[in-house]
Amino acid sequence: MSHDENAGRHPKLVRMANQIGTFMLSKPHDEGVAGVAEHINKFWEPRMRRQFFEVLDGGGGDLLPIVKEAAPKVRRPAPVEASAS
Repeated sequence: MSHDENAGRHPKLVRMANQIGTFMLSKPHDEGVAGVAEHINKFWEPRMRRQFFEVLDGGGGDLLPIVKEAAPKVRRPAPVEASAS
């Protein structure tokens, strides 16, 4: 999968992350960055955070800079293990 395809796989999630980022732009920068990470950590389930990191690992797509800057403070969930067949 190409870099651009991976970043474009989760447009709804990107939109949601950017909505959080847009709200946090009204705060002082460091507080806004921390607020993005805190919101994602508190309210996004592991599946959503996995998808968030898929977007980031694919280059970040259309994520706002404040969202990308918050990413290191977001808890990366454990990978999903393949079920035994």
